[in-house]
Amino acid sequence: MRLTSFSRIALVAVATVVPAFAAQAQEEAGGRVVLVLPFDNRSGQANLDWIGESFANTLNARLRSAGFLTISRDDRVYALDHLGLPEGFRPSRATTIRIAQTLDAQFVVVGSFNVADGTVTAGAQVLAVNKLNMTTPLEQSAGLPRLLDVENNLAWLVARTMDPKFNVSQTTFEAASAGLKLDAYESYIRGLTAPTADERLNRLKTAVQLAPDNTDALLALGKMQYTRGDYEAAAATLGKVPSNDPLALEAGFYRGLAQFNSAKYADAEAAFATVSTKLPLPEVVNNQGVAMARQHKDGIGQLSRASQADPQDADYHFNLAVSYRRKGDNVHAKEQIDQAVKLRPNDADAKQLQAVIGGTQQAPAGFDPQERIRRTYSEAAFRQAAFQLDQIRAAHLASLPVDQQAAAYTQAGQDYLNQGLVLEAEREFQSALQADPKSSEAHVGLAMVRERSGNADDARKEAQASLNAKPNAAAYLVLARLDISVNNNVAAASDVGNALRLEPQNGSALAMKNLLAGRGVSLP
Repeated sequence: MRLTSFSRIALVAVATVVPAFAAQAQEEAGGRVVLVLPFDNRSGQANLDWIGESFANTLNARLRSAGFLTISRDDRVYALDHLGLPEGFRPSRATTIRIAQTLDAQFVVVGSFNVADGTVTAGAQVLAVNKLNMTTPLEQSAGLPRLLDVENNLAWLVARTMDPKFNVSQTTFEAASAGLKLDAYESYIRGLTAPTADERLNRLKTAVQLAPDNTDALLALGKMQYTRGDYEAAAATLGKVPSNDPLALEAGFYRGLAQFNSAKYADAEAAFATVSTKLPLPEVVNNQGVAMARQHKDGIGQLSRASQADPQDADYHFNLAVSYRRKGDNVHAKEQIDQAVKLRPNDADAKQLQAVIGGTQQAPAGFDPQERIRRTYSEAAFRQAAFQLDQIRAAHLASLPVDQQAAAYTQAGQDYLNQGLVLEAEREFQSALQADPKSSEAHVGLAMVRERSGNADDARKEAQASLNAKPNAAAYLVLARLDISVNNNVAAASDVGNALRLEPQNGSALAMKNLLAGRGVSLP
């Protein structure tokens, strides 16, 4: 099965981070692999077929943020092809189970939607593959302009169905799509599913024009440009994905390939190196070593790491043979090329290199084999490696004292919040509060999540809970922003004054002091 093999490679790549917890992390990952199928279009309007794919895309994104390992659209298409089924096939329950088993999914989400009189109505069901148990339909409806709210709310219901202990709020799910225009999202989805390459490219360009900060669209467009051989445009597009974005690693890999194909080997090496420091998957480390070799640098260390992570890959052994031969080390070169030919007996270039290294053939004029770049990329391997790293981290934190657990989760939540990832941030803050219910830092973090989600009442409650645990400027500033938003300037002045007494140089507090002064309100 496709994901099983990738899981093995991904775990080998990351297990060295915290070896004692790797096995536990692999065990805990079971039961959280989810396949979301496109929703059936019951509207009778073929021009709305894109909405079915949009449900799968949104649910995938939200469930991934919620801590599930979701199966990508590419792997779903692979499974259908593997079973001899067309991409648009709507499977029966028995076929759905076969697809899930092919992809090692423990849950499958199926659904349908209808659009009538400007209202979209959708229902989803969750199939537990091992129990062969299908839930009752989970339903949501709203005006068509609020399609994303329907999809986000369904994602929340599905998450709670699969994990009854899941405690991220529904409003946080809704806020995850804040600022994304529906027409931009439609262009993005149509760009993924359009029947021709030209239409996909044009749709994705439109999606980026309508929503320049949509990193999903940027990544899809960059990959499309790379596939079409427009390497400079691909590198430029992929470079717009922020380095702290969850998609930055995948964007960095393709950006490295685009730069490599433009003979910008130093830039390619830097791109692959950035990715490999966070997710040292064999294809990434290999490419870093190949980019180094193109600059006449010694990349044997990186090439060896790739081969050790996936010793059954013939190309990694071939690359080592080429690099060792270039250094004049024919002993190690022969070991590697023999292994490459053994793994792939029909590789003509490898067999010729084997004969030259072994001395049974004279090197022909101009004979100069080059290390092979890995142009294929496994999104599943990346996601699984990231997922397993998260599981390893959780297992490691569980062994620490509760105050250290809370501090680590709170810091992670703040990092996510700084990236605008409110759903991921709330997960971390909730984990911190499970470890230490009196953590003032976790409560104020949750208050900021509620504030960004538009839930003022709960934001105020969490800020007050933080202050009850320990007076702190951050909580007072949440209260101040909430008070300013409803023009309660006197209360806001009191909040800002309290914050400045704790932190006299706090920049946010000083800015609010000036704002209030402009409204004729001074601090008490």
